[in-house]
Amino acid sequence: MQATRRLLQYACRITLFTRENCGLCTEAKTVLSDVWDSRPFQFKEVDIIKSDSKPSWRDLYEFDVPVIHISKSSAPEEHPEAAAKAISLMHRFTAHMVHENMNQAEKE
Repeated sequence: MQATRRLLQYACRITLFTRENCGLCTEAKTVLSDVWDSRPFQFKEVDIIKSDSKPSWRDLYEFDVPVIHISKSSAPEEHPEAAAKAISLMHRFTAHMVHENMNQAEKE
C-alpha cells in the first residue's frame, strides 16, 4: 500500500509563469509535457498579468516569460520576494535542462 501512496507523491513542483499570446510559453508547455511523460511532477501555471500578488509577478517577469520555478513539492508556494532564490529557467529551455534542475531541487 505504501508503494502506491509514494507513486502519487511527486518529488518536484514546477510553476510556469506565463501570459496570453506568448509563443515561447506554448513551446515551454510542450517541453514540460515531454518532461512529465518521463518524470511526473506537481504543476502550477501563473498568468503574470492576472496575478494578484504584491509585489507582482508581472513586475518581476513582464519581459522574461516563460519562466519556470522548480522546487520540492513540499516547499512553500512561490512568492515574488523570494524569486531570486528560486531554481529557475527562462525563455527557451530543454527537457534535459528541466531534468537537471529537478535533480538539484530534490537534493535541497
